Amino acid sequence: MPRTQQGKWSQRLLGLSAFFFVVFVGLVASGQRGGETFFANGILAWTMIGAATAAMCAGCVGVSAFRRSDRSLLVIASIVIGAGVALWILAEIMFPH
Repeated sequence: MPRTQQGKWSQRLLGLSAFFFVVFVGLVASGQRGGETFFANGILAWTMIGAATAAMCAGCVGVSAFRRSDRSLLVIASIVIGAGVALWILAEIMFPH
């Protein structure tokens, strides 16, 4: 378990990201569909933006906690997930499909 405040905030932000993702999946399961562009369905777009932003913030805060000697497995997981989301977004921008 994280010992520092930054480590605890990293986990809260990661939980917020998971919450937004669950809301997104629930909206899709209820029948919401996207369109030709990312913002064709604003509700879906903003839930994914919230999930991605929270995950990347969790990674940044996790790096801060790691530098303050909070080396818990959950902090490392938030760093890896935040970096993965950032790389995914970067790849989507660089190589659109």
